[in-house]
Order: sequence, then C-alpha cells, then structure tokens
Amino acid sequence: MVQPPAILLIGPTASGKTALALELATRFPCDIISVDSAQVFRDMNVGTAKPDATTLARFPHRLIDLITPEERYSAAQFRSDALREMAAITAADRIPLLVGGTMLYVKALREGLAELPQADANLRAEIDAEAAARGWPALHAELALLDPETAERLKPTDAQRIQRAVEVLRLSGRTLGSFFAEQQAGAPPFRILTLALVPQDRGALHRRIEQRFDAMLNAGLVEEVLGLREKYRLDGDLPSMRCVGYRQVWDMLEGTLPRAELRDRGVFATRQFAKRQLTWLRSMPGLSVVDPLDGRASATVIDTLERHLG
Repeated sequence: MVQPPAILLIGPTASGKTALALELATRFPCDIISVDSAQVFRDMNVGTAKPDATTLARFPHRLIDLITPEERYSAAQFRSDALREMAAITAADRIPLLVGGTMLYVKALREGLAELPQADANLRAEIDAEAAARGWPALHAELALLDPETAERLKPTDAQRIQRAVEVLRLSGRTLGSFFAEQQAGAPPFRILTLALVPQDRGALHRRIEQRFDAMLNAGLVEEVLGLREKYRLDGDLPSMRCVGYRQVWDMLEGTLPRAELRDRGVFATRQFAKRQLTWLRSMPGLSVVDPLDGRASATVIDTLERHLG
C-alpha cells in the first residue's frame, strides 16, 4: 500500500520557516500543523512568534493554543496529536505540512518514543518538596549516583528533567537510558519529506535573531508576561516560563535580572537555543537541507516538493 505524503519543515529559530510554510500552503493543498512546544500555550503570542489572527484565518494552524501556561505538554502527547491531525488532513485529500523547531517533537514523530512509566502526581509532589528543602542540585547529586549517564546530560538546576529522571527511577527502579535502549522504531505511516532550513552564514542568523528579539520587545513581550502573571498561577519552573524570552522577562520581573540586561540576555539565550537546534539537525538522517539565506531557497524547496509529490 502506498503511504500518503507529508512534509516536515524544520530549522532553527529565525530561519524563515513560517514564511516558507505559508508560501507552500499557497502553492500546494497543504494544511499546517505546528511543531512548536511554545505555541501550544494559549495567550503566549508575542514571545512564541505565533502567527497573527489574520494569518491564522487564512492559514489555520493545528496544535497551537492547546493548553494554558499553567499546564504541561509532552512529546508523547504531541506525537499522538500530530498523527491524529495528519490522518484527518489526509482523509480530506490534503497534505499535512508540519512546521517548527522543537527537535524533540520531530524525533518523537519520526522515530517513536520509549515507553516510560506514567507520571505520578503524588510522587512528583514528594520530589518537589524534597527539592524545596534540599535544592535541585542535591537531587541531581542523588541522580548522579543512581543514573550517572542521565545526570551527566543535565544541569544541576534543570528542575523539570531532574524531577522526571528521579521519578522514573523511583517508580521503576530503572534508569531513563534503559528505557531508551528498548525504544522501538515507530516511523509514522506516511511518506515524509523532511526539509531542513540550515543557514550557512551563522552571522546572518545571529543578526536575524537580534532583530527578532528586538521586534518582540517592541511588540510588548514584557507586557505579555505581566498579563500572564496576572491571569494565571505561574512560577519560574513551569515549562511555559522556561521558554526562551519568557525566562529572561520572568527573571527581570522577579528582580534577578537587571532591566538593562534583558535584551542582551534574551538574544544570547536565543542564540544558544538555535545552536542546540542545529546540533540536533546535524544528527538527524534523511534530511533535505536547504540554506534559507540562499536567494534560490524557495525555488529549491518547491522543486524538491514537486518531485516528492509527483
């Protein structure tokens, strides 16, 4: 049986994914699915570069505005939701166009996920209480004794990931690595063309990042976070407030980051984020790589896509 086609358009932040996706959705019968762990949050629009209402009216995006900033959303949930939306789009005789830069989501979609133990709210509360009393570095040190491979990959202050690693250990008596080693390849039932936008001129990408962060500040990023703090019960360890840009504004509002340093710290954090995204891309097989800064990038992508669909 011939598998239906799908397009996966990925790349680092500020590489031009959205503009190219809209062009493709204009030229081909595509429906867009977001692959962005920040755009799942409602009321987080400026700092996530979410398309504006006019754009969304013309090009609806699936898997945005799913949850409040108080909630959490996992890669496993994304994979399940994305496959459901891809099936619905295909059933309507259209083509799924998945667009974004959350590389863990990309990996989950392309390869499947390890079957980890379900989260335990009571155990998480216990771990959080321990962290409040002893500090996350103490729990990281405990993790280093029992699961050194995972601990080596985590910063001693990475609360969310330390919590999950300790939770898995206590629930199962097994390390995260042991589960990942058993992971079964789970390629989705689609013929996916993965287009990766990889700028060759890193200096140009950095300038784009600066311009983008400046635009977010001018568009009201600080005011957006102030509004979120009024509307929701938030803290700095929630995934929503750990998003690049939001984290720096949060720290400024908490008084741990001088206002004068916000812009530079935000730009630096975004550059580091882009660097991690590019590292992920270098390790991924089966990519059609395009330099988005090349004047023929759009034409190259369209030619590649026409061959894929033909």
